[in-house]
Amino acid sequence: MKSPGRPVTALSLILASSLVIAGCSTDQQDADASAAAEGATAEVEDNNGTQTVNTPPASVVALDNRTFETLSDWDIELSAAAVSLMPDTIDYTQDDSIVDIGTHNEPDLEAIVAAEPDLVVNGQRFAQYHDDIAALVPDATVLELDPRDGEPFDAELKRQVTVLGEVFDKQDEAAQIVEDFDAAVERVVEAYDEGDSVMAVTTSGGEIGYLAPGVGRSLGPAFDLFGLTPALEVDGASDDHQGDDISVEAIADSDPDWILVMDRDAAVAADEAGYEEADKILSESEALSGVTAVENEQIVYMPIDTYTNEGIQTYTEFFNAFADALEARA
Repeated sequence: MKSPGRPVTALSLILASSLVIAGCSTDQQDADASAAAEGATAEVEDNNGTQTVNTPPASVVALDNRTFETLSDWDIELSAAAVSLMPDTIDYTQDDSIVDIGTHNEPDLEAIVAAEPDLVVNGQRFAQYHDDIAALVPDATVLELDPRDGEPFDAELKRQVTVLGEVFDKQDEAAQIVEDFDAAVERVVEAYDEGDSVMAVTTSGGEIGYLAPGVGRSLGPAFDLFGLTPALEVDGASDDHQGDDISVEAIADSDPDWILVMDRDAAVAADEAGYEEADKILSESEALSGVTAVENEQIVYMPIDTYTNEGIQTYTEFFNAFADALEARA
């Protein structure tokens, strides 16, 4: 009757193994906690090369308009930001705890020092201050992800949000943003008839400015992305924020089938006296009254906050609106 001894031995082994496993688990938890306390880092590529970023960053300063909506949607806490550049569609404008660095015209760069950032998301209007910021906060990573000249615009928008996803451990969220963007692009590609001519314009100060294919502010890249047929091409066109100054009659003579519009003042001067909405300017222009796009109501407007919120989500929204219009006509 010695057989009962075997279960006791087995039970002892099981208990001993459990203690070892529990000990290993505790050791791993301690190691993880220690690593978290010391601060983990990640290496990402930005416009200036390889950057080492604390993950998650403890203090973040945001200055690039293209990133505001992404950071806000991800509930990233900001120590300081160019709040004065944000449209009121961004929730950060309601957060008084964020130190306002001001606009790129008169920035308070010294205020960045007080925020003690370990990450500054810089770019777009603030790109000119990169070296100044790096000198003021030498221990911080200054990350710049502006769309680069000579690179496909759509790929650059996706690169920006993908890198931010790596920095803030929001890879799944970033992937969904990219997927939504790609779906909107595909809708336009499938619905657009290359036989239709397209004109891109901006409105500011009650005037209509021409946005050139390829280089024009905000809308120029859409011509390359979708292979849009320009209704008009002008030599020496620029990326001026108010568009190029050409006559309304020249626009009318080109008789575009579609007009794509960015209302610049809607984002920066909607509360000022004398502001005129883009649709009012176009609809009341006698010179444009006989244009195909006007007669057939084939005018598509970018979101009203586009001029100060030119991130990937804004383009996704606009491309879907363009696709809706194209599909409705088909």
